[in-house]
Amino acid sequence: MATVPASIVTRNMADFAKETGNVYESIAIISKRANQISVKLKEELNSKLAEFATTVDNLEEVFENREQIEISKYYERLPKPTNLAVEEFVEGKVFFRMPDEEEETSSL
Repeated sequence: MATVPASIVTRNMADFAKETGNVYESIAIISKRANQISVKLKEELNSKLAEFATTVDNLEEVFENREQIEISKYYERLPKPTNLAVEEFVEGKVFFRMPDEEEETSSL
């Protein structure tokens, strides 16, 4: 994750079409991968923050937890799921298949 830029990077759209032959298919694949990454990161964060969950509803008894704040800040500083998905796709690390093409070839 360290090599992924945290900010927006200008990309050549033709690079996205190299793998699939269609920019729109590539963007759909990247979008689905970004959703997978987002869900995974959210589950990780929620599981780590669940350790700090209290059953107390009284606001006076809820205290600021330094470790909880550091965990939240760490996840805020991570590259966005979209950036991670784009990097994975450009580097050829995303596995995908086209079900329509597989059906056509298997029926022949």
